Amino acid sequence: MILLKESRTRHRRLGVAAAAVGLLAALLTAGPAAATPDPGDGPAAGKGVSKSTEAEVKAAIADGEIPGQDEIVHSDNIEHLVNIPKDALPGTNSDLAFQGRYAFAGNYDGFRILDISNPKAPKTIAQVLCPGSQNDITVSGNLLFLSTDSSRSDSSCSSTTQPATEKSSWEGMKVFDISDKSNPKYVAAVETACGSHTHTLVPERRNVYLYVSSYSPNATYPDCQPPHDGISVIKVPRNAPEQAAVVNFPVLFPGEGPDGGGNPGAPTNPGVSKTTGCHDITVLPDKDLAAGACMGDGILFSIKDPEHPKVIDRVQDNVNFAFWHSATFNQKANKVVFTDELGGGGAATCNEQIGPNRGADGIYDIVGKGDQRKLVFRSYFKIPRHQADTENCVAHNGSLIPVKGKDIMVQAWYQGGVSVWDFTDSSKPREIAYFERGPLSTEVLQGGGSWSAYYYNGYIYSNDIAKGFDVLKLSDKRTDPARKVRLGELNVQTQPDYFD
Repeated sequence: MILLKESRTRHRRLGVAAAAVGLLAALLTAGPAAATPDPGDGPAAGKGVSKSTEAEVKAAIADGEIPGQDEIVHSDNIEHLVNIPKDALPGTNSDLAFQGRYAFAGNYDGFRILDISNPKAPKTIAQVLCPGSQNDITVSGNLLFLSTDSSRSDSSCSSTTQPATEKSSWEGMKVFDISDKSNPKYVAAVETACGSHTHTLVPERRNVYLYVSSYSPNATYPDCQPPHDGISVIKVPRNAPEQAAVVNFPVLFPGEGPDGGGNPGAPTNPGVSKTTGCHDITVLPDKDLAAGACMGDGILFSIKDPEHPKVIDRVQDNVNFAFWHSATFNQKANKVVFTDELGGGGAATCNEQIGPNRGADGIYDIVGKGDQRKLVFRSYFKIPRHQADTENCVAHNGSLIPVKGKDIMVQAWYQGGVSVWDFTDSSKPREIAYFERGPLSTEVLQGGGSWSAYYYNGYIYSNDIAKGFDVLKLSDKRTDPARKVRLGELNVQTQPDYFD
């Protein structure tokens, strides 16, 4: 481990020029980015676009249909307080976690700790170099957890890339002691099958359980063999984190054959990812409930026994969902928002050709009681602003904004920016605020934009893949009551009871 020490508002017209012919077909036949082998732990190179697409993007900017390159625009009820650019960690910025006055920002090269006691002027406290995509990050008490989902030569922070076909390669979970925020200490590592693309905390008094999501097994990978139809459960003793270990691998998709019983994907379901694991899980510890976004499937399960989660219901959408990516409960636990990461996060899907139902959120009501609960589809939500065909844009990570009696969410859409939307009426979701930048490039499809956008103690924090850490202030009578809700810790995929 190495420790490294004026915007304007514009109202836009909808109706950007349609995407290049064939884009939809390409998105529907392309699978998500594989967890292994190691993609290099760095930002992907931009993909060239046709001259006609380049001309259309430039014309849309000139006509005011989209913001200019790197231009910031936002709704009247959002203020951009500050941007903290990348510093010692040049890799892709990823997820966020919060504790007290600190924000913890993942990056493919490690993680950054910021003091956000003054949201208008965050200060970097520490930067830890520890490469290994995608460095999904959470915190609990004095412990910080980091996911490694790329094949490394060993578990150290000085490891190098190594093919997944080699038995000695390592992927999994890393554990740090953050009792001294200015000097985190690496204390434990646990290898998990197929690595750790994301992980979710299930905290208890003496132990922390981690639900580790990973996917894309291959018969040539010694440590990632098919079928990979479940999740790894790690138990971490708080007072002895060096004893962290895998205690179970519950099968969530039982079935015959080499791939288990999940969604078979193509050719049975063209354009849908085959389920070979889960991408992300969100838990409601106070309700003993969890929702899993598992590639081709969405699941609801009980976590009364955290070492042995039990599936309650399972749904598929083989018409409009390509890759079930993440999940968010509402406060009453009678709804779940699932996201579809069409194109794996690297494609331009917020345009007229793709339409409003693909690369979107799917809103499901939870009906019934106990183990008889069912997920019932109600509607889709997608940002109403078309983006350039050089902007990666699709539904991504977000959190609730805690307002009693309302279901309001803030969400990242990569280069589509940050959207605040209301799904109190499951059948009629609507956007109420937004923030975004213009395209990074008018000549290539270049990955960037907000990876995660979360509400924490009165402010919205966004980790932009390319631009760094943004702080936004939302001022709206519909969301202002949320400012009274104060949390001591927030890992968004471990949803709290905001009003307890």
